[in-house]
Amino acid sequence: MLIGRRGFIGMMAFAIAIGTTVLGVATGANPAAAVGPKVLLVGSFHGVRGQFSSVQAAVDAARPGDWILIGPGDYHETADESPAVASVPAMHDDGDFAGVLITTPDLHLRGMNRSTVVVDGTKAGAPQACDASPQWQDFGAPGAGGVPYGRNGIVIWKANGVSVQNLTACNFLAGSGDSGNEIWWNGGAESGQVGLHGYSGSYLTATSTFFGPNGSISDAEATAAQYGIFSSNSSGGTWNQVYANNFNDSGMYVGACKQVCSTTISNAWMEDNALGYSGTNSGGSIVITHSQFDNNKDGLDTNTQIDGDPPAPQNGACPGNKISPITHTHSCWVVIDDYFHNNNNPNVPQAGSASNGPTGTGMTLSGGKNDTVMDNRFANDGAWGILFVPYPDENPPVENQSCSKTGGTEVTGFGCVYDPQGDALIHNTFSNDGFFGNPSNVDFGELTLEGHQIQNCFRGNVAPQGSVPANLEKTQAKCGPITTAPNANSALLSQALCDTGFGPCSPTAKYPLFTGVVMHPLPKLATMPNPCAGVPSNAWCKSGEPV
Repeated sequence: MLIGRRGFIGMMAFAIAIGTTVLGVATGANPAAAVGPKVLLVGSFHGVRGQFSSVQAAVDAARPGDWILIGPGDYHETADESPAVASVPAMHDDGDFAGVLITTPDLHLRGMNRSTVVVDGTKAGAPQACDASPQWQDFGAPGAGGVPYGRNGIVIWKANGVSVQNLTACNFLAGSGDSGNEIWWNGGAESGQVGLHGYSGSYLTATSTFFGPNGSISDAEATAAQYGIFSSNSSGGTWNQVYANNFNDSGMYVGACKQVCSTTISNAWMEDNALGYSGTNSGGSIVITHSQFDNNKDGLDTNTQIDGDPPAPQNGACPGNKISPITHTHSCWVVIDDYFHNNNNPNVPQAGSASNGPTGTGMTLSGGKNDTVMDNRFANDGAWGILFVPYPDENPPVENQSCSKTGGTEVTGFGCVYDPQGDALIHNTFSNDGFFGNPSNVDFGELTLEGHQIQNCFRGNVAPQGSVPANLEKTQAKCGPITTAPNANSALLSQALCDTGFGPCSPTAKYPLFTGVVMHPLPKLATMPNPCAGVPSNAWCKSGEPV
């Protein structure tokens, strides 16, 4: 039987884990000579200098299973600007370039302090980490016509089992390539395949301090940072203790996982973004829990699109028709025990479809299907605590999809429209939502344009401002029946079109207006309690404790 390189590595990792030495048994070699994971040290820690001065150098030297520890410092990594990368346009079309590019599986990249280990997209020599001054921004190698490609911070490219922990990434800005992403598990963007399995991130901070001149929405958006913590074409991930702010699409994103995302996000804090969380067509098992979304334009938005991250629709049904241990239904996409508050900020960077997130909304299910929102708190979101609304997509389909075969309906002027269906809003608590006072601004609302679809359900919610249409908890308490007619409430439709920018606003409409982008500083964030935990002994860590 032939064993490929990856299979051989897997056998070695298994052998190490159970304390046996496959090679020693097979060859008669001394078992004590077997070599376990190495620890590669970058920078200095407590006066002890490591072997490497750059993160990429350590990554290049590492093998599967190795640990890379990074000492406090401001690391201006530029692997993406090397001639070997800058001269290959195809790499820039799918995000296969970064300041730090990881292609080796099962690596563990960990900073020794979340706040003071900084992977920095600005130019070397900048007076301070994540410098906001225009002259210190690095827009990447020049592409066609001399237009810069933009940059990505840390990209894990088609490498299974890679963890990134306890560091900050900042100021990796967008350009003509697939760029503007701070930390990205990328299983092959634009491939239509899931090429990365098993990933984790914890104690991560992603931010940008730079937005173009005068904070105006213009060409500045083309070079703004887009995503903070990002996963695409990947499955089987966990994120814990992650923070992101100042992104023009979303603080974190999960997508292109072909409806089998198998991702758990806990203890996330997303603020000051166009969208706190975004997930296009991301389905299967996704759990977002014990997290906070505040001061965004729209706190959380999952949506269906026919032109991005196929296949449509966004579908939270459990793979294999299984039952979720959380919902005890066939819905495995679950937002539970989270806090959505004060998402009323129009002055964030915002570009593309993310700019259509309704200002003043805690959460939006845009054309989502089989999603469950339960046991959350919604407070001080001025338009709506949560909206179940259709998603209109005027762009052409990708990957031979059709609107009708993916559950959409062609609507003149809006393109392919997907209604929310089969979604559940259960046991949530609302407080002071809908205070903008426009018609239909309430705790929660539902808008559907077609009948004969799976009914959304609403029950057990504490909602003093009520719902639109009224009495949803009485008329749609049961999940699953097929509807007989749409729920096209005219007041909610006109207000949703106004607030998202898909339609005009009346002269009396009262929504916060954009007055200029405001970039917010980082709050004080917890670092990993013990960065040596689980790490083999090395010059910085002895018996699992820092020296």
